[in-house]
Amino acid sequence: MELNSVKESVAGTPLNGVDVDVLVVGAGPTGLALGVDLARRGVDALVLERGEGLAPGSRGKGLQPRTMEVLDDLGVLEEIRAAGGDYPVGMIWQDGKQAGERAMFDPAEDGEEGSAFTEPWMVPQWRTQEILHARLAGLGGRVVFGREVTALHQDEDGVSVRFTSADGAGTVRARYVVAADGGRSAVRRGAGIAMTGAGADGSGVVAPEPILVGDARIGGLDRDHWHLFPPRGDGDGFMAICPLAGTEYFQVVAGFPAGTTVDASADGVREVVAARSHLAADSVTEVRWVSDFRPRAALADRFRAGRVLLAGDAAHIHSPAGGQGLNTSVQDACNLGWKLGAVLGGEAPASLLDTYEEERRPVAAEMLGLSTKIHRGEARRGRQTRQLGLGYRGSSLAAETRTDLPDEGLRAGDRAPDAAVDGVRLFDVFRGPHWTLLTAGPVTRPPVLPGVRTAHIGSHERYGTGVFLVRPDGYVGWAGTDARDLGEYAARVGLSVG
Repeated sequence: MELNSVKESVAGTPLNGVDVDVLVVGAGPTGLALGVDLARRGVDALVLERGEGLAPGSRGKGLQPRTMEVLDDLGVLEEIRAAGGDYPVGMIWQDGKQAGERAMFDPAEDGEEGSAFTEPWMVPQWRTQEILHARLAGLGGRVVFGREVTALHQDEDGVSVRFTSADGAGTVRARYVVAADGGRSAVRRGAGIAMTGAGADGSGVVAPEPILVGDARIGGLDRDHWHLFPPRGDGDGFMAICPLAGTEYFQVVAGFPAGTTVDASADGVREVVAARSHLAADSVTEVRWVSDFRPRAALADRFRAGRVLLAGDAAHIHSPAGGQGLNTSVQDACNLGWKLGAVLGGEAPASLLDTYEEERRPVAAEMLGLSTKIHRGEARRGRQTRQLGLGYRGSSLAAETRTDLPDEGLRAGDRAPDAAVDGVRLFDVFRGPHWTLLTAGPVTRPPVLPGVRTAHIGSHERYGTGVFLVRPDGYVGWAGTDARDLGEYAARVGLSVG
């Protein structure tokens, strides 16, 4: 079934009986990013969302440099830039007075990791979702709201997903299902995949103290600082009030002692602001959204069960302290999209999907550990949190055929860095759903790979000399000195050699 016919099938209220190649459950940043990537590949996909609309709230507000590269590739960088801004410096308050500034992140070095993006970019999550949703719609994709998954059954050919809605129950049939429906994922549970807590006690609770978070209009604070109110020693927890770039709102985050019942309401936000700062309760003139949670860290035991794959919070739950949850999740989508496209298009065997868990689960585990350390004050936000150095050197998809490389040399499995060569950015060459064959320096004439973009640069400080087959997600898949040797690798990932 073509994508347009799926749109017609779901345009009305009934959805029962629709067949798609990929059903993505959850319309948060993960599901929407995956939907965009699949749509631009012409994959017959549908995003199903339990809520009646996109989720409100700032939630994950920080986009790390690697995620900015992904969003650039997905074609939404201009909108993301326009919707956000840089993070402000922290301002510490004591007894109603400004007591000093504090940098919230370790600064990046010039040209660090070969990226045009060096620092986190602040965009409220609700706005990121709107931008991705608009991009998906522009590509002909669709999100169907108000459908809650209740059960699933898979066989050799696909997965039948049962849902309920205000209009009754129904079933969608898909060749593959991706769970992007959050930490309490119904799809994960339906697939029988357990999630193990990464906390020291095995429960996944990073800290038992509950946290309130809300988006509010607040008078009496400048928008040039992230306002920090340390505990005053009278049983109160911390409070931070951060101006949300691109909006007129602030994000209020407040911690409470273990066992506290948090008032997650507009009045609750006003009460905590008045109690922990020099501001009066009526300085909070509007509360757009509010929620409460206990920081957790947990990792799914598997990222795949047959034709069901997990992505985002359905696969890994982070403390928000390190700003890694949303970013790791969007990068899950980046890794999975091209693999689903290759398998569904018949270019690559289904076993290619095994490399999704192989590559992403170790990354998620590493980022969970980092987030937990930052939450506990054992690490700072800096080079690791920017995620530019993450890669897949140990993956079965990383084929490095060169020897005697310097320790700092670029290897298969590494993220392909950006560079400006003769006025052209390599990321402009890489952008899109295609593979890229990049030759650097005096190398042999590359073979013809249908559908693969080719580019040549002279010897370069980041690439040295060699041949690099860059994956659609921006990582080096194969590296060598003679492009004629990459035939076996090309066949394994679904590329044909002309």
